Amino acid sequence: MRNSKLIIVATLVALTNTGFAQTEPQVAVTSAPGKVSVTGTVKTTSTVVGIEPATRTVWLKDAKGKVVQLVVGEEARNFDQLKIGDVVTAEYSQALTVTLKKGGAPLAAKENQTLERTPLGAKPGGTAAREVTVVANVTAINTHTGVVTLKGPQGNSLDLVVQDPEQLKRIKKGDQMEVVYNEAVAISVEPQASK
Repeated sequence: MRNSKLIIVATLVALTNTGFAQTEPQVAVTSAPGKVSVTGTVKTTSTVVGIEPATRTVWLKDAKGKVVQLVVGEEARNFDQLKIGDVVTAEYSQALTVTLKKGGAPLAAKENQTLERTPLGAKPGGTAAREVTVVANVTAINTHTGVVTLKGPQGNSLDLVVQDPEQLKRIKKGDQMEVVYNEAVAISVEPQASK
């Protein structure tokens, strides 16, 4: 199942990284004492302009005329339902929340994933989501640079830049941070609108 999600996400990342995204990422930052959240979403709409069933290759064209070639994995059900002129809409979102924890809970890391595909016989599409939660120890704080060093449950270290001086004042060596990362992608295919 993990490979299915990675393929769907890779498809959308390919769309956005090739300049195919048609909306600027919508990014929001919220902050409360001891907690910061950042969320972002990007959307794209394109039209199927070519299909090669033998290799499961699709050519998508955006509103500006740019064409991208994608190979659709076997995990994507209903490939044979694709038609020239179909409209493909994709939305990719990410969220990261960092929360300061006091009290010394055990270090932990967990991941949850979901995947929903369209029913057999329908146009291809679906949603995939992933949530990763990590509890890590604060092992060092550099108040001059705003860098907080975290050590995770597998022993790896990560430097986190805290830009808000008021937030930085709340963090002490020995505290913990809970980091929750979410990502989701939704892809739908609609028939070409009749003229």
